[in-house]
Amino acid sequence: MATEAKDKKEAPQSGRLDQYFGMTENKTNWRREVLAGTTTFLAMAYILAVNPGILSFGLSEAGFDAPNPGAVFTATALASALGCLVMGLWARYPIATAPGMGLNAFFAFTVVMTLGIPWQTALTGTLVSGVLFFVLAVTGARESIINAIPAQLKLAVGAGIGLFIAFIGLKGGGIVVGSEATLVTIGDFTSGTVLLTVFGLVATAVFMVLGWKGGVFYGMLATLVLGVLTGVIDFKLAEGFTPNLDSFGAAFTGFEDAFTVHMIAVILTMLFVDFFDTAGTLFAVAGQAGLVKDGKLPRAGRALATDSIATSAGAVLGTSTTTAYIESTAGVSVGGRTGLTAVTTGFWFIVSLVAFPVFGLVANNPAVTAPALIIVGVLMAKALGEIEWAKLEYAIPAFLIVAAMPLTYSISNGIALGLVFFPIMMAAKGRWREVHPIAWVLMLASIGYFLFLTE
Repeated sequence: MATEAKDKKEAPQSGRLDQYFGMTENKTNWRREVLAGTTTFLAMAYILAVNPGILSFGLSEAGFDAPNPGAVFTATALASALGCLVMGLWARYPIATAPGMGLNAFFAFTVVMTLGIPWQTALTGTLVSGVLFFVLAVTGARESIINAIPAQLKLAVGAGIGLFIAFIGLKGGGIVVGSEATLVTIGDFTSGTVLLTVFGLVATAVFMVLGWKGGVFYGMLATLVLGVLTGVIDFKLAEGFTPNLDSFGAAFTGFEDAFTVHMIAVILTMLFVDFFDTAGTLFAVAGQAGLVKDGKLPRAGRALATDSIATSAGAVLGTSTTTAYIESTAGVSVGGRTGLTAVTTGFWFIVSLVAFPVFGLVANNPAVTAPALIIVGVLMAKALGEIEWAKLEYAIPAFLIVAAMPLTYSISNGIALGLVFFPIMMAAKGRWREVHPIAWVLMLASIGYFLFLTE
C-alpha cells in the first residue's frame, strides 16, 4: 500500500517532467536523457583541463600576465553549467555549451599575446560581444540571418561539422598525426593509445550496428576499462585545480580601453566567430536529433540567446567566449532529444568543481572519447546525400564549407568561405534574384573577417 501511494504521488511529477520537456513527443525517456547528458559531458570534459591550460598556463609560459588557473577552471565549470541549464530549461534543446576551443586560443594568442591587450580588457571585450549577441538574439536579427542562409548550405554545415568532429577524434586518438612533409599522416599503430582508440572504435561501431541505444556511451566505458586494465590509462586520479573566484569581475575593469580600433575589431571577430559557430552547431545537432522543422529551428531565438547569456556570464566569471559544443552530438547519438540532456550535462559540470580528479581520467585521455567523435562524424555525414551536387551553384560553396571546416580546424572559417561563394555562384548562374539581401551582407562580412584574420 505504501508503495502504491508513493507511485501515485510521483506519477504527476513524472507527467509534468514529460510534458515540459516533451519526452513522449520526442520518443525518449528520462533514463535515456540522463545517459545522453552524461555522454555529452564525458565527451567535452576535456575543456575543464584545456581551457585553463590555454588562458592561464599558456600566457604564463609566454611571459604574459595571466589569470589564476584555478579561477579559469572555476569560470569554465560555472559558465558551462549555466549555459547548459539555460539551454535545457529555457530553450529545451539537448545541446551543451562551454568556452569554445579556437575562441579561447584567439583570446590568448591573438588578443593578449599578439596585440598586447591585457587579459582583463580582453574579458571586457568578451562581455561586450556577449551583450551584442543577446541584443541580436532577442530582436530576432540573429534568427533572420540564419533563416537567410539557404538549406543547401545548412546541410553542408552539418556534414562539415561531422567531418570536423571526426578529424578531432582521429587526431586525439593518435590515428592521424602531424607531418612536415604532408601536413598530416597516419599515426603509430604500435602505440598503446592508438590501439586503444582502434579498440574503442571497433567496439562502439559494433554496439551501434547492433542497435544499442547507448552504444556510444558503452563504447567509451569499455575503452576506459580496457585502458585502465592494460595500463595505457594511468588510474591515478588527475590533479584538479583549486577552485576560486579570483578573476570574478575582472571584465568590469577594462572598459576604459575596450573601444580602441584594435578592440573593436576583436569584439566584431568574437561576434562573427561565435555567431556562426553556434548557429552551425545548433542546426547540426538539432538536425541529427530530427528537431529541425521545414529547414527552421523551433525556439531558435532562445537557443541563440542562451549562448549570449553564457558568454556574458563567463566573461564576468573570468573565461573566454562560451558557445554551443559539437560534442553534443555524442549525447544525441545515444538518444538525447530534449532539454533534460543539457540539464544533466550542466549538473555534471557543477559536480566537476569538487570531483574533477575523477573526471580527469577521461578529460586527460582523448583515446576514450576519440571513438565516440569518429562515430558521430559518420552519423552526421549523411547530410552529404541531401545536397544537390548536380547544381554547381550549390555544390561549390557546399563543398568549400565541408572541406574547410576540418582542414582549417574551424567551423566559422568553413561557413564564411561558403557565404563568400554562394551569392557569386548564384549570380553567375543568373539566379541573383533568389539570393536573400542578407546573404550579400554576409558575403561582405565574411570577406572582412578573412582580411582581419590575415593581418
